[in-house]
Amino acid sequence: MGSRQFSRKAVLRAALAAGVAVPAALLGVPALARTVNAKGGAVVPTPSCHDGDEPTIPQTEGPYFKPNSPLRTSLVDPGTVGTLLSVTGYVFGLACLPLRDVLLDFWQADDNGAYDNYGYTFRGHQFTNAQGMFTLSTIVPGLYPGRTRHIHVKVQAPGQSILTTQLYFPNEPRNNTDSIFDPRLVMTVRDGSGGREATFDFVLDVPQTGTTTPTTPTTTTTTTTTGPNPPGGGSWAAGTSYAAGDRVTYGGVAYVCLQGHVAQTGWEPPAVPALWRVA
Repeated sequence: MGSRQFSRKAVLRAALAAGVAVPAALLGVPALARTVNAKGGAVVPTPSCHDGDEPTIPQTEGPYFKPNSPLRTSLVDPGTVGTLLSVTGYVFGLACLPLRDVLLDFWQADDNGAYDNYGYTFRGHQFTNAQGMFTLSTIVPGLYPGRTRHIHVKVQAPGQSILTTQLYFPNEPRNNTDSIFDPRLVMTVRDGSGGREATFDFVLDVPQTGTTTPTTPTTTTTTTTTGPNPPGGGSWAAGTSYAAGDRVTYGGVAYVCLQGHVAQTGWEPPAVPALWRVA
């Protein structure tokens, strides 16, 4: 965001809404992850979250995305080779308020720069918690011809469109030669105990009211769930645990589940193409 200054009001509101300490630069207490640089000092976050500011930019999905990734926050298995990496952050709407129950689907290359196109190694999805926070345990992805180091992700708030983008590492030599690389998507990365620690906050194009309570946006679909069963009949029901491959009907249309999850109001099949597709 260049020389644009971070909104003090937005930081305070976001910190209070997320239930975490306000940044040290403002109140002299521990900072939000998004305001800490590799040396622990305050910096302008990437991307910035101002009231009414633009959301995180999209980028190409690339050729290696696979649906049906497992629900998990750690992509590291026993015997995993590579430098351990944790990625943490928050997902905010346009008013700089955190969003709960946001779907984040991550996929990346292994230590040798190869993607698992047969199974689900280094693939997984999760949801933000009540404070809008996510945590991913993985490794630093390896390099392959033509690209700099990066992690793919799809981000979707309930009933909203999908943001597909990529996250990058600072000070990588190939950042200057990768035609897809964008500095607005660079994570804050520092060395930690046993590996590296990265932070990044997503800003989604989701309207919000200026309250101090984390809010989930109202779904834009006209067929919202008001009870255990959807309007017009059907087998989909909020509170049900669905696995990949399960089939339901909703509003007279058949759907197949793409990723395991517990259904909730706002995640009706027409509203979340990341979880359901028409059968």
